[in-house]
Amino acid sequence: MTRYPRDLTGYGNDLPTAHWPGGAKIAVQVVLNYEEGSENNILHGDDASEAFLSEMTGATPWPRQRHWNMESIYEYGSRAGFWRVHSLLRHLPITVYGVATALARAPQQLAAMQQAGWEIASHGLKWVEHKDMSVDDERLQIREAIRLHTEVTGQPPRGWYTGRCSMNTVALAAEEGDFLYIADSYADDLPYWISTGGKDQLIVPYTMDCNDMRFAIQAGFTNGDQFESYLKDSFDMLYAEGQTGQAKMMSIGLHCRIIGRPGRAMALKRALDYFKQHDGVWFATRAQIADHWIKHHPPKRHLQPSAMDRQVFVTAFGDVFEHSPWIADKAYDLELGPTHDNALGVHSALARVFRSAGEKQRLDVLMAHPDLAGKLAAAGSLTPDSTAEQAGAGLDMLTDAERATFTTLNETYMSKFGFPFIIAVRDNSKASIMAAFQRRIDNDRATEFQEACRQVERIALLRLQQKFAQ
Repeated sequence: MTRYPRDLTGYGNDLPTAHWPGGAKIAVQVVLNYEEGSENNILHGDDASEAFLSEMTGATPWPRQRHWNMESIYEYGSRAGFWRVHSLLRHLPITVYGVATALARAPQQLAAMQQAGWEIASHGLKWVEHKDMSVDDERLQIREAIRLHTEVTGQPPRGWYTGRCSMNTVALAAEEGDFLYIADSYADDLPYWISTGGKDQLIVPYTMDCNDMRFAIQAGFTNGDQFESYLKDSFDMLYAEGQTGQAKMMSIGLHCRIIGRPGRAMALKRALDYFKQHDGVWFATRAQIADHWIKHHPPKRHLQPSAMDRQVFVTAFGDVFEHSPWIADKAYDLELGPTHDNALGVHSALARVFRSAGEKQRLDVLMAHPDLAGKLAAAGSLTPDSTAEQAGAGLDMLTDAERATFTTLNETYMSKFGFPFIIAVRDNSKASIMAAFQRRIDNDRATEFQEACRQVERIALLRLQQKFAQ
């Protein structure tokens, strides 16, 4: 058995209706990362200086040395940048991603955040990489971050975002913190639920594109106009989608030392002014969005085929292809994962097995299907699925003349092709089935074999859709 843990589907084409307050067409969520004073520094017990997200692209760590230029760039964020951004945003509901050790070194900035009514989520204990931490070390980091955050701000954080995370971070955060949401994801424009850390955990995804960090990387933004233009284009696309009933969330990521520079702050101001000119814009903290999502879109239990053992999987899906449980048995060994936990996903796996089978095996599947309105139906010996399907098309209520016609067609078709006539009756009426029967009986065998196989796959999909809907 091979299992693939990533969910590459998400909501797919079945987007939930966000129901943003007041019928808003878009939720705009601004994050201010407060990291200054928590970056890599030998003063903080680290092995080297910081080298990430500064004006010096391509910087490298200085082992066992302080880096004056790097330190002063970060200090600009706390000394000047924060206050410029605070002046621009103090009347908006925003979320601060506050690194606990940075907040502990910033009593005046913290007071200003709280006076503005901003949400202060946890951004970890230190602004350092988690990828090489052991599970135990990272768990301790998360615990200490929560403890220190609570001590410094007066209350525990409702949200969590690490940023420089490991593959264990989200599960550990879900286990250790009673978090309303976790933001370590960039996978969607809407919140979504995952099962991790022994619970249903809400994910409110963040952004790396509408993010001023792109001023600090190669091939990123080089001037404020580019940032402003990108924010406006993102807003316009999401706002237009919201007007069609597909309202989503726009995340904007900011850093004091980056967006706080005068030439960039003005671009942010112009973009925010542009947003405010539109009706139906909900500016919200991430906690507000999470509270709303939990109320309107609580976690739902659904079939999880990728988590089933073999016996349960074959029992659940063995008759999707008529009397052919071997297909489900072979499909179980494919690379299934969360993206298969829906009708289309299971159908893809089953159909792959069917298509890869030899002609004799596929013929056996065709032969497992009953005649339409034939002897098995008259004797009440069809499978429950076949009984319901034929009844839905009215094949259980034929006149004597119609039954005689079907009998003649069944015998002629079987004699010519060597397998019964197969059609997805749920897609058809009695009249269209009869018309297809009379049309297809003139095909050559190869053409009709391929058409019968296509119809078998279609029947399987319709059965799976009904199973998942139930």
